[in-house]
Amino acid sequence: MALGMAEVGYVLYRHAMKYNPRNHKWFNRDRFVLSAGHGCLLQYVCLHLAGFQSVQLEDLKRLCKMGSRTPGHPENVVTEGIEVTTGPLGQGVANAVGLALAEAHLAARFNKPDAVVVDHRTYCIMSDGCAMEGISHEAAALAAHWKLNKLTLIYDDNHNTIDGPTSLVLSEDISARFKSLGWNTIMVENIHDNLSSFKEALMAAANETKKPTFIRVKTLIGKLSAKEGTSKAHHGAFDEDEVKKMRERVNWVDRDQFHVIPMVYREMQIQTDHGERLEKEWCSKVYNYRSKYPHEGAELDLLLNGGLLPGWENALPKWSTSDPLDATRGYSEKCLNQLAKVLPGLIGGSADLASSNKAYLLGYHDFSQPDSPWGRNIRYGVREHAMAGISNGVALHGGGLIPFAATFLIFSDYMKNSIRLSALSHAGVIYILTHDSIGLGEDGPTHQPVEQLAGLRAVPRLLAFRPADGNETAGSYRVAIANRDVPSVIALSRQKIAANLEGTSADEVERGGYIVSDNSSENKPEIILIGTGTELSLCEGTAKTLRQEGRRVRVVSLVCWRLFDRQPAEYKEKVLPSRVVKRVSVEAGSSVGWREYVGVEGKVIGVEEFGASGAYLDTFKKYGFTIDNVTKVARSLLSE
Repeated sequence: MALGMAEVGYVLYRHAMKYNPRNHKWFNRDRFVLSAGHGCLLQYVCLHLAGFQSVQLEDLKRLCKMGSRTPGHPENVVTEGIEVTTGPLGQGVANAVGLALAEAHLAARFNKPDAVVVDHRTYCIMSDGCAMEGISHEAAALAAHWKLNKLTLIYDDNHNTIDGPTSLVLSEDISARFKSLGWNTIMVENIHDNLSSFKEALMAAANETKKPTFIRVKTLIGKLSAKEGTSKAHHGAFDEDEVKKMRERVNWVDRDQFHVIPMVYREMQIQTDHGERLEKEWCSKVYNYRSKYPHEGAELDLLLNGGLLPGWENALPKWSTSDPLDATRGYSEKCLNQLAKVLPGLIGGSADLASSNKAYLLGYHDFSQPDSPWGRNIRYGVREHAMAGISNGVALHGGGLIPFAATFLIFSDYMKNSIRLSALSHAGVIYILTHDSIGLGEDGPTHQPVEQLAGLRAVPRLLAFRPADGNETAGSYRVAIANRDVPSVIALSRQKIAANLEGTSADEVERGGYIVSDNSSENKPEIILIGTGTELSLCEGTAKTLRQEGRRVRVVSLVCWRLFDRQPAEYKEKVLPSRVVKRVSVEAGSSVGWREYVGVEGKVIGVEEFGASGAYLDTFKKYGFTIDNVTKVARSLLSE
């Protein structure tokens, strides 16, 4: 791809995009996404020639080597100049839609007729594989619906995939597909012999005011090589004889490897200098904007510096045991709407489940062009995967936006790859996942999550919370919002909990696990009951019964495993003393992972099947999630 798309890369970095390699985070730069991440060498070469210090010749020589700044797919946390981490095909398309959405939203909020301070474009290169992956279709449909006219998608139409020509698996007209979705579509027939045709296509895209633009570029994969135009050029390396012949074809025989003609650096320097001037002009414009529009200027400054107003956490609600009962999704709704008042960057939506997820910012309108692009509620429709990929783009845009994405926990399976990339790329997306257990009842096993939470807990860096009541829900949001480079999952119940539990604490959530109640003296409980979510109330009910029988019982909330695991050994020993081997865990999901906390002598009350359709209390009873059963298991353990 680096050979077949060389002209595209050159035109983008030399003539089209505005950027400043001396400040790769300049806010008003154009964004570029390589969704076809396997062609990363193209972007690394462009970054080097454009003057980015992150990619030197030595970095190019160490392509894909351990510890290099040129890994096998682009990673934003490794190489300056990379906007998002791509690799799984189609993800970058969704990321690009998120970047373009963020620009459109912020432009609507801050631009004035006499002061335009948010004005940049998003470019994305996609491959045949990206076109085949469903996430790209979901994201493209939304981009057109939202009229993201500053988004340009460039399709590398080289007719080859790893296994052979695309004719093996692809018969549709991709351009027609995008046109039917509502895109402006352009065909570039022969970029290799007519470079100006691509420049003209980019100009047409820049002049489009209502639609995103899809540019289909016919290219020759592996251009100049003996494998040119075939699937053999898709992967692997060229041998020495092939390289020799390629060098002969371009009269490069006497040049050293990695030699760059000085004229090329000088040529690219023109765009670098242009970008530096543009940034200086922009900074001057923002300075004047602050003077003329002090309120908007202060809010823009806040967003560009992370978006967290000092003391924002004080807006989170507090609950007592006397408050009306609610499901944790209801407590989440109250948290979100209070946070929206103090966090101007909070924005997000649900996959057609806002009324069920309770994930809607009341009074903040829907994002919609041209009617209300300043709206902070995003309507995704039934598109979970694109929702997550788009949210990553919003989070990594650099405009201080804090995206949330909501659906049922069971459908996290549809967006798992994007969630994983949130963690890998340090995108602080907040995933609000409701209907968090078999307790959702009537919808039955197709909708009752069992193994999902265990899988999410296994994702490195991801913080997975399962709060027990209102206060733990507030504490989960506080940690999730505060950690802007870490994604979070907040798993919430459909059913109302037995009570707002005495002893729960929003403050203690940041430790991941803590003691809720304990009637033993000198840290000597006979048994420890560990729970999460609504099942923590079952632990408390069992503890009450056992204490009436004279037993010393400790109840522990393990609301976030990863945060608890990070605590000092002394603290973990204090909460779960190793000498207390009689432990019971209670969670209405998979038992995978719980053995680490209950030990070999403990008991795990979990779910090993797919659930069943029925009223919530009947479903819980069938699988043993009642105070009577938990008490029975605890008594049995105490009698051993």
